[in-house]
Amino acid sequence: MKFNRISGEFTLAADEAAYLDAKQGQTRSQLAFTLAFYALFYVLFSVTDLAALGPVPAAWQLLAARLAVAVTAGCCAWVVWRRPLSVRATRLAAIVAETVALGCFMLVVVLRPTEMHWHAMSLALMLAVIYLYIPNRLWHALALAGLSTAVFIAIAQHVSHMRFADTLTMGMLMVLANTFGVLAARRLNRIAREEFRSQVALRHAAERDHLTGCYNRRYLHEHLMGNELARAERFAHSLTVLLCDIDHFKRINDTHGHADGDAVLRSFAVLLKSLTREHVDSVVRYGGEEFLAVLPETDLAGGVRLAERLRSAFAATATRSIDGSASLRTTASFGVATVDFARAEPGYTLGELISSADKMMYHAKRNGRNRVEALQIW
Repeated sequence: MKFNRISGEFTLAADEAAYLDAKQGQTRSQLAFTLAFYALFYVLFSVTDLAALGPVPAAWQLLAARLAVAVTAGCCAWVVWRRPLSVRATRLAAIVAETVALGCFMLVVVLRPTEMHWHAMSLALMLAVIYLYIPNRLWHALALAGLSTAVFIAIAQHVSHMRFADTLTMGMLMVLANTFGVLAARRLNRIAREEFRSQVALRHAAERDHLTGCYNRRYLHEHLMGNELARAERFAHSLTVLLCDIDHFKRINDTHGHADGDAVLRSFAVLLKSLTREHVDSVVRYGGEEFLAVLPETDLAGGVRLAERLRSAFAATATRSIDGSASLRTTASFGVATVDFARAEPGYTLGELISSADKMMYHAKRNGRNRVEALQIW
């Protein structure tokens, strides 16, 4: 997972999408709170309009505009908090609320032109909120903040009687506020994603076999045992497991050494993962030279077809030894077991299904190796 040097986000779209999906609950909560807080203080500051202008029509116009901000931000906050919005929809809600708030602010600037220094301070605070407290892409925040800064400076030049030096100083301070906002947002982006990357690495180390990259027994027991079975039962699908064992693996270790044995294991794991469905099937290193594939929504015929493809492909595969002096060939034996939850009685466990596949695999071993044995449970 690499970082974009400018934005602090992940370079690869898939990595960034995984991060955003993992943080979506936290993002929605933060956005909802910030928008609610934003709406409250926008309305409270209507007292400054009355204090500066008195009970004149302009003050009531500003009150109406502030209430529009409160309603918009409040509705966006409610939707973000109560609805399972996508990442894109959440960002859209943030942009809508920010745009309405900044439009109201520009109206305040036009109707209270003698307080430009206070307006500049207020905008600087709003920019900090946009960059740091309202979750969004850095590019979206920069575009919105940059445009509002340019509009504010244009309005200030048009409606105020500030000296050129004051206008220039205010403009420089606005540029500084935006620069600080970009740098701070970039730093926060990077820190949050570095933490996520560390969590992913730790989870991978906890769930994966370090040699082959397949899932380990811990992942099988903590995630697959209950989840896959419950899903198959809920939708009345077939669930198939395929257990495979590399034939004469001890002979490879004894003859060529453990390093070459590891090379054969990695070669078999790569083949197994390449022939199964990514993000659907689960490949587990079940034991030393035993591998397990859990195949959701797969009937017995489908499991046998996969096993036969694996068997013939592995038998035809030669693994180069570590020193390059030998070409290692061997075979594998396969046991396949399937339960059809459209017919099976409740209470059947994945452990029982694996046990049935294990018995089939040992039948294949006893019947000559390099073969597939299968069993339909229900």
